[in-house]
Amino acid sequence: MTEEIHGPIRPVTKRVRKLMVVVDGSPESKVAIRFAAARAAHITGGELILFHCIRPGEFQHWMAVADRMREEAYEEAEALLAEVSERLHAYCGVIPEVIIAEGEPQEEIKKSIEGQQDIFGLVLGVGSEGGPGPLVDYFTNELASQLPCPLFLIPGNMTYEQVDAMA
Repeated sequence: MTEEIHGPIRPVTKRVRKLMVVVDGSPESKVAIRFAAARAAHITGGELILFHCIRPGEFQHWMAVADRMREEAYEEAEALLAEVSERLHAYCGVIPEVIIAEGEPQEEIKKSIEGQQDIFGLVLGVGSEGGPGPLVDYFTNELASQLPCPLFLIPGNMTYEQVDAMA
């Protein structure tokens, strides 16, 4: 057992290490985004993926109305992610990759992580009131042992100053 811990360390090679963070506009998401951006800026090869999911259940109307609602949802998501990207670049110099998916958030996040080889971690904000939130519940219960990367849970009640001090 001690040989496993104290064995030789392989040479550190430069490689891409992407942190994926969910952007949904919630207060806990904002804290998680700040943490993920600061970590991406501080680790060798660090990059950031901003992930936003549009739920398909929002478009249950006539076809023309549903199409227009889908377009508006994508436009809103693009505007939100563009604003967050701009702020993050000003904050820590990271230019994030953006993913907008349509479907159930849990499944779409899982697919996105599985579709990329260089995901270093999934960063989720934990709600400070009313429970941790559905994504945290899903990824810590059903999928915790199946994730191909570490899961970072960031308490939603942390201040930006606290995040900056530890990231």
